[in-house]
Amino acid sequence: MKKFVSLLAAVAALGFAGQARAADIVDVAMSDPQFSTLVKAVKAAGLVETLKSAGPFTVFAPTNAAFAKVPKAKLNALLANKAQLKAVLLYHAIPGKKIMASDVTGMSAVASVKTAQGTTVRVTPTARVNNARIIKTDIEADNGVIHVIDTVLMPTMGKTPKPKTGHM
Repeated sequence: MKKFVSLLAAVAALGFAGQARAADIVDVAMSDPQFSTLVKAVKAAGLVETLKSAGPFTVFAPTNAAFAKVPKAKLNALLANKAQLKAVLLYHAIPGKKIMASDVTGMSAVASVKTAQGTTVRVTPTARVNNARIIKTDIEADNGVIHVIDTVLMPTMGKTPKPKTGHM
C-alpha cells in the first residue's frame, strides 16, 4: 500500500510540475479577450510558431480598440495580404530582448530599437513607442514580455528609417 501511495504522489508531482510551465507570448495573448484581433492577425500571418519559440521577445501588443482605429477597408486589405500583415506584426516585436518598463523609464532620451521586421521603432521614457501610448507594461511570458499599446504601429514599407538617437 505504501508503494502505491508513493507512486500516486510521484505521478501527482509530475502532473503538477507540467502545469507549472508559464505561457508563451501567443498563449498569453490568446488568454486575454482584448487581443482577439491581434491573435487572429498572428494566425493569418503564420507567425504563431515564431512567437511560441524560445525568444526572448518584447512585443508591443495592440488591443482590439487599437485595431478598431484602423480604417475598416485598410484593415481588411491588410488581413488579406499575408506578406504585408506579417511585416506589420513583426514591426511590433523586438527579437532577442526582454525590455521591461524599468529599462525604459530609466532612459534619459529616446531610443531606436530594431524590430523583427528589420526597421526601428522609437521608444521613449514617457511610455510611448512611435505614436502609440503604452497603456500596460510588463505582462511576462516564458519567452518574453508584452506591453499593451493603444495604436497599431505601421512600418514604412520598403524603407529603413535612420535612427534619430541612441540604441537599446
